[in-house]
Amino acid sequence: MMTDPIADMLTRIRNASMAQHKAVSMPSSKMKVEIARILKEEGFIRGYDLQDTDKPQPTLRLHLKYDENRRPVIAGIERVSKPGRRIYFGRNDIPWVRAGLGLAIVSTSRGMMPGRDARNAGVGGEVICYVW
Repeated sequence: MMTDPIADMLTRIRNASMAQHKAVSMPSSKMKVEIARILKEEGFIRGYDLQDTDKPQPTLRLHLKYDENRRPVIAGIERVSKPGRRIYFGRNDIPWVRAGLGLAIVSTSRGMMPGRDARNAGVGGEVICYVW
C-alpha cells in the first residue's frame, strides 16, 4: 500500500528524466493531474494525457522535456509537505525556489497554483513540492 502517492509521482518523474525516458506513466488522481497541468504551463514538461479513462483509475502519462544537449529540463524535484508533516505558508511567506528560477507548487483555497501566482492572488496554502 502506497502512503504518499504524490511523492511516488515525483520520484517517477525524477527517475524517468535521469534515465532520459520520453514519457512516464502513473496512476492518476485529480491532484496529480493538477500538478501535471502546472508543470506543462511552466514549461517543465511537453505535455500530459489521461489513458484508460473508462477504468476506475485512469493512467496519467507525462511527456518529458529535454534541451538540445539531451539534459532534462527538470533538474530537480523535491516533495515539501508530506502526510506526516504538512507545511503551510501565508501569502507573504511563500518561498522563492532557486532565486526565482524554480517553482513552488502550492495547494490553496483557490486550487493548485504556482507560488508566484499564489503570491499575486494574495493567498497562502500548503506547499506541495519544489521544481527547478
